[in-house]
Amino acid sequence: MPLLAKEECMRLTVVLPGFAEHVAAVREESGAWAAGGVGVDVVAATVPGEMSASRYGLAVAGPALLAEVVRAARSGSDGVLIDCAAEPVVHAAREVVDVPVVGGLLPALHVAMNLGPRVGVLTTLPSAASVFRQLLAQEGVSGRCRVVMVPSPGGESGFEGGALVRALCAGAEQAVASGEADVLVLSCTGISGAARAVQDYLAGRGPFVPVVDLTGAALMLLESMVRLGVRPSRTAYAPAVAAPGGL
Repeated sequence: MPLLAKEECMRLTVVLPGFAEHVAAVREESGAWAAGGVGVDVVAATVPGEMSASRYGLAVAGPALLAEVVRAARSGSDGVLIDCAAEPVVHAAREVVDVPVVGGLLPALHVAMNLGPRVGVLTTLPSAASVFRQLLAQEGVSGRCRVVMVPSPGGESGFEGGALVRALCAGAEQAVASGEADVLVLSCTGISGAARAVQDYLAGRGPFVPVVDLTGAALMLLESMVRLGVRPSRTAYAPAVAAPGGL
């Protein structure tokens, strides 16, 4: 019997690493994934400068992200998604709150590994590719998951309109044809609807290949954790001495 009955209200929080202008769009997307009785709050952490897909950018954003995670938990949120595929400060956040915390990539990877043996992580950013390779190795999944570079003259910022989705489709098709991947995930939570577009594209050109949506996988995992009544292990994540940001 679930510890949280389905009819009971659940509240989840999505924390963006900056990008306050995207709050409304992320709220709409997250609400579409949430089950009945699950409310989703979306907040943007105030990070110094513009968030970049680099180790430096992730480190600079860390304190603001941690402060928002603590604020969400103390305001009654049942679980928190740090909405970035690079998974910044996820492990640190688990030391300071007693609710489940997930990042933007690993939930999708764990879904993907149950759908096929070889998982490709599509990215257009060379700087991010290095970050993702390190993350995959640290999490012990690099034997089955690999980064797949999608050629681009200017990374994601070099695309306009549907050009990014078209490039991802072409990269996905090449990864499948070359035997690099049986399942795919994207490397950015901010490309709403792209996973389904790439999956439909591949389905029209060969055997079905699943493409897992990052936001959907993360929110559904959070919901499952809350219903199961679990939270971070205190043998793995000993409580921090003090919460960040003076909260």
